[in-house]
Amino acid sequence: MTRETRENAPPAADGPPNFIREVVAQDRAAGKHGGAVITRFPPEPNGYLHIGHAKSICLNFGLAAEFGGRCHLRFDDTNPATEEVEYVESIQEDIRWLGFDWGEHKYFASDYFEQLYTFAEDLIRAGKAYVDSSTAEQIKELRGNFYKKGVASPYRERPIAESLDLFRRMRAGEFEEGQHVLRAKIDLESGNINMRDPPIYRIKRAHHHRTGDAWCIYPMYDYAHPLSDAIESITHSICTLEFEDHRPLYDWLIENVAGLPGDPQQIEFARLNLTYTVMSKRKLLELVKTDKVSGWDDPRMPTLSGMRRLGFTPEAIRAFCERIGVSKHNGIVDVSLLEHALREHLNATSPRVMGVLRPLKLTLVDWPEDRVEWIDAPYYADEPQRGTRPVPLSRVLFIERDDFKEVPVKGWFRLSPGAEVRLRHVGIVKCVEVVKDGDEVVELRCTLDPTSRSGNPGDGRKVKGTIHWVSAQHALTAEARLYDRLFRVENPNEVAEGGHFTDHLNPSSLEVVAGCKVEPSLAGAPAGTRVQFERLAYFCVDRDSNEDRLVFNRTITLRDSWAKLEAKGG
Repeated sequence: MTRETRENAPPAADGPPNFIREVVAQDRAAGKHGGAVITRFPPEPNGYLHIGHAKSICLNFGLAAEFGGRCHLRFDDTNPATEEVEYVESIQEDIRWLGFDWGEHKYFASDYFEQLYTFAEDLIRAGKAYVDSSTAEQIKELRGNFYKKGVASPYRERPIAESLDLFRRMRAGEFEEGQHVLRAKIDLESGNINMRDPPIYRIKRAHHHRTGDAWCIYPMYDYAHPLSDAIESITHSICTLEFEDHRPLYDWLIENVAGLPGDPQQIEFARLNLTYTVMSKRKLLELVKTDKVSGWDDPRMPTLSGMRRLGFTPEAIRAFCERIGVSKHNGIVDVSLLEHALREHLNATSPRVMGVLRPLKLTLVDWPEDRVEWIDAPYYADEPQRGTRPVPLSRVLFIERDDFKEVPVKGWFRLSPGAEVRLRHVGIVKCVEVVKDGDEVVELRCTLDPTSRSGNPGDGRKVKGTIHWVSAQHALTAEARLYDRLFRVENPNEVAEGGHFTDHLNPSSLEVVAGCKVEPSLAGAPAGTRVQFERLAYFCVDRDSNEDRLVFNRTITLRDSWAKLEAKGG
């Protein structure tokens, strides 16, 4: 079976489309690589991981686990000017959070710098590489483009001994950046520009986060990547689709560098693109650098650290990545599919508590002032066996201001003058008086029907509305950060002439609400605690919380409010 045939194999019948799984299964069945499956996730440590990387992480680590193999974590740290230890550490943290572990197989391209240099000298000796002293602009012009064939550099036939001497002097630091590059000698007339004598080493005087100042020449990514794969005996080098045109160079290097221990196969798949999202590292870095967001872990960012802070669960992300499948065709996935996976998991795992974002005082006029009753309220309405917590009921409560209308509209089932509602876990209350300060409603005075205290809908009372509340005496004051999508258009990458992707930023992507009131069971909740505020949304305790200050991030609404807005043209 040819490589092309394997890449177009049909998807598994019992799961989402994943042609790579079929390739790996058929390779194992044929005994290729001795039946071994070794994949790798190769991030460049020049930024934080985002949801697009999660698809690759799940694919590489998932395939290795499924077929009894292993997945390496290898940092492609070949550009010291953009790389930082902070990124290395955050990448490891994000992968572990997603639920994957590389064990002892953590590597860096810089581990192989000496080997890669030796391979380059071997290519020079074999007449398959040469030092070019043209400028970057000249090399670009000589290589041509889609319409124009490449032209040989005047240095292409430089004697092997001279190229070898210059390359060694490049390493020794005798030259400035841009004076020389090492180019592979392949095919200037190739229709694939990547094969037109591509640069494979350049001079770069930058401090490296691991090797310090030991090197002043660094391998190009397209050179280091395939050879690092081969050094590690990777069997299936899974890349995103933009590397498809680079595959001939990948294969050429594997075939022309002698003594490689492995024979990896590069397979490309379509990267993840989401509506209302940008996932270019360059654009994400710009958002951070220009203070459009608070940092890489801003909860509005599609970075894994931002999503974790917002309240996403690794289970939801893994489920999403599995559901969308793996294909060879670029497209854009509706972000609502990701949000659906999140709601699905949060609904099953988030305890229900009560919180009031915009409090309105409600006084039970027939309740004794000094009486406090503790209600044993379940965290999950239909599953009390999963736990309960004590909720205090006192004379003065807070309800959501939006749960009252002085002049109700048709279909209004919450509080209004003379109307009745059920208080969650308590019973039926009736609004008998509205207290105002000028035009502002400041208090509702209500009575509680003692015959409804069971909370049993079978008590004969026809009351449609149920609202949540907290005891004013016992409530904790909190801050709620109501996050929404960072961009207001489906494809923020599309901009008008002269425009910029930041033109599409959503000005309402964050609303901070102070003075919220939450039930006392949330006292001391650690950062990362996820809950559902009943009737409102899912929230997560933010890292900014401390003993004196509770901060909640709204992870996601209970329903897709954007779909409703779009349906109304809003």
